[in-house]
Amino acid sequence: MTRAMHNPALMLLNDSPRLPIIAALAVRFAATVTQWERRRRSRVNLGQLDDRLLRDVGLTRYQADREKRRYFWLS
Repeated sequence: MTRAMHNPALMLLNDSPRLPIIAALAVRFAATVTQWERRRRSRVNLGQLDDRLLRDVGLTRYQADREKRRYFWLS
């Protein structure tokens, strides 16, 4: 399972040839949890937007509510 890590520090750690297996797993776990938290926060914030702001981003209230209800582990 390959995940894109956007944090440069995490990418550097993950690409290190000397990184022990347990450390590599910890880095991947941290990257995954960070991504999940970013999704959760984004979906909560999306649910708090008013209709005018939703129109600005091109979403209807129904679409925003549907996205807000998605589980954080789903992209």
